[in-house]
Amino acid sequence: MSGIPPIGLDPFGEAVYRTMLLHPELDTGGIAERLESAEADVRAALDRLADLALTRPTGSSDRWRAVNPELGLATLLARQEAEAVRRQQEIERSRAAMAGLIAEYASVHAPANQPGIELISNLDEVRDRLVQLASDAAAEVLSFAPGGPQPPQVMEASRTLDQQTLERGVRMRTVYQDSVRNDPATVQYARWLHGLGGAVRTVPTLPLRMILVDNATAIVPIDPEDARKGAVLLRSPGVIAALRALFEQVWEQARPLGEGVTRGPHGLTAQERELLRLLAEGLTDERAGQRLGVSLRTVRRMMADLMVRMDARSRFQAGIQVAALGWIGETTAR
Repeated sequence: MSGIPPIGLDPFGEAVYRTMLLHPELDTGGIAERLESAEADVRAALDRLADLALTRPTGSSDRWRAVNPELGLATLLARQEAEAVRRQQEIERSRAAMAGLIAEYASVHAPANQPGIELISNLDEVRDRLVQLASDAAAEVLSFAPGGPQPPQVMEASRTLDQQTLERGVRMRTVYQDSVRNDPATVQYARWLHGLGGAVRTVPTLPLRMILVDNATAIVPIDPEDARKGAVLLRSPGVIAALRALFEQVWEQARPLGEGVTRGPHGLTAQERELLRLLAEGLTDERAGQRLGVSLRTVRRMMADLMVRMDARSRFQAGIQVAALGWIGETTAR
């Protein structure tokens, strides 16, 4: 064992486990005596170690056997990865639900002139308000930019304003989708932003398009699925707080653009795992591509590559393989 305690193991449990590895002849009482602790505490630690698949009882009630650390930790890591995937899926569903509720609430209440909510149905006016907000920003601009690679004309139109904003000392944090990493123009623009002091990260999918300025004003689409329907300008403190929390949650899990692509224990990138999750939820290839900000052709290429790696001849067989390998928890690929 190295000096790093196994994941999820408390210091006393680690001490019991180490003692068992070094002195396999000791029974429960012997371990307690060697550690100068109560036998009841040792038994409790043995139960926790068994839950972590690091020990197993023998025929005697007073003797336990330490599992090979490599095998035990592999089992433990697999369990924790499956749990992490499950939590991530819950987070993604919560994000989408919150984004939808905010947009729905705003669209329903805006016509009644509720304070802190303003409906903007004209796209040109939406663009004008975005420029105004960025120009007036005094401290911070946070934004989600879904849709994959950004159109060159959009980036060029934003260049002067972004530069002026950053040069005023305003902090800018932007989250794109992972798919922009394959678009040289968007990557160049993001690196340009970083060079001026802006921070850029990416995630596989984003819940909605959003700009949050000075923790006081936000613009979100009326319908996250159709930007042509216009946007809602929000100033309600409660809604702003929710959107800020949503941003920070996504930002924490996002990767800096400068980092290379990382793969999990099963060799999957975050984007590949998200694709499998989306297909497992029943989305078509086209719809999954829209969520990931990639083309239909790219989705099919990704799935073909995954099927080769799984040695699967069909989507159905791939789904069985995914479930068996635990790549996305208990869900299966379509």
